[in-house]
Amino acid sequence: MKCTKLLPNIQNELKELLNKYPLVTLIAQAIAHSGGQVFIVGGAVRDLLLSKEVYDIDLEVHALSLEQLESILSTFGPVSFIGKSFGILKLHGLEIDFALPRSDSQGRKPEVSVNPAMGIEDALRRRDLTMNALAIDIISYQLIDPFNGYTDVLTRTLRSPDTQFFTQDPLRFFRVMQFISRFEMVPDSALNRVCATMSLQDLSIERIEDEFEKLLLKSAKPSLGIRWLRSIGRLYEILPELAATINVPQEYDWHPEGDVFEHSMQALDAAAQLVYDTQEQKLIALYAALCHDLGKAVTTQYSNGRIRSHGHDDAGAPISRALLKRITRKNKIIDIVPLLVKAHMQPFSFIKQNASPAAYKRLALKLAPLTTLKELSNVARADKQGRNKLKGHPLPIELPALEAFIKKAQDYGVWLGKEDPLLQGRDIADFVPVGPQMGKALKFAYELQIKKNIHDKQELKKYVKQYMQK
Repeated sequence: MKCTKLLPNIQNELKELLNKYPLVTLIAQAIAHSGGQVFIVGGAVRDLLLSKEVYDIDLEVHALSLEQLESILSTFGPVSFIGKSFGILKLHGLEIDFALPRSDSQGRKPEVSVNPAMGIEDALRRRDLTMNALAIDIISYQLIDPFNGYTDVLTRTLRSPDTQFFTQDPLRFFRVMQFISRFEMVPDSALNRVCATMSLQDLSIERIEDEFEKLLLKSAKPSLGIRWLRSIGRLYEILPELAATINVPQEYDWHPEGDVFEHSMQALDAAAQLVYDTQEQKLIALYAALCHDLGKAVTTQYSNGRIRSHGHDDAGAPISRALLKRITRKNKIIDIVPLLVKAHMQPFSFIKQNASPAAYKRLALKLAPLTTLKELSNVARADKQGRNKLKGHPLPIELPALEAFIKKAQDYGVWLGKEDPLLQGRDIADFVPVGPQMGKALKFAYELQIKKNIHDKQELKKYVKQYMQK
């Protein structure tokens, strides 16, 4: 088995990491004294080798039974089972799991078989990719690398240590997709062949959703994973609504980058470069950028020698909803993204048409309470930046028209939400009876407030009185 000493700089990073968890080294020494071994495995090893920040440590204990491990851990504090059948123990107060080697079956509810006697090489063979089939012995600081995963990390290559094990869990297909984007790595030909033909049945949407979210939230270029789906011939199966945009033409004057699919990929990457207040806002914006022009697949036609896609914004809303339902269970996202798709052209149209304050307020009202003009502007920005004729990368261009839209939305008080009604029921209770008439009067008042850009409560009350007299 291939073992090498960690490079000094990686050893130092590992020491700093373990210093955050002083008990881990003591526990590892106790386990070694009892004849066992403790390895850091999985993403933590990969990220150390990539000089990326490590957030979580996964520990795997070999050559001890579950009962022996529990006995050792109990000398350091209370022990709890995350699941006895999963072979995972947790020490109270320590945010690290201690796991025994195991094998998982495929399907929606994988069955787990714990095998304390399994060697580290066999355990690593069962992992999805060679870059994750690495382990570090906590005591000796030896890197266990039976499948040349370190070389693959350095060369940015995605490779499976064993394709037979790889195909047992279809989720691994989607992990490849998101790793391509997150680490800007390239699968080798063998992995591409396997992924092009392996079964993707019996995967719940919840499991797929996690991988798409990692692709979108943790990647500088999320388009890479989507482009890979196309390259191996599986985009039509996984995201048929997006696949339908391939070879859909666009007018060169507006879209020199090429077809709608290429534009969508550039817009997606542009959205990934923007700054967001929350991860949820980022996720929504990226899904909206991915979906914003899906309607062009059903509206594009030639008219008077030009390519036109009239109404693609409206047509794209239900199509985007259908796409999202394939890959997420989050109803909030499924509801918000179609709103943004339907309105994605409005910011630039408003500036071109010199829209009134009332138009801004009506648009904010249409988006409320689910989303805002601020979130809409992110989608509009990504749309405009996704037009690089050199292909592959968005354009980091300035957009004065969008800045003007933002300024006006802020000036009109609807940048972060709809305008609040000036009048409440108590303000007109002295001349409007409670009941249906009150509701009609308040509706009239709010619509008039927006239409006439009224800011004075007394002025608006006068209009309501006139309305009631009629």
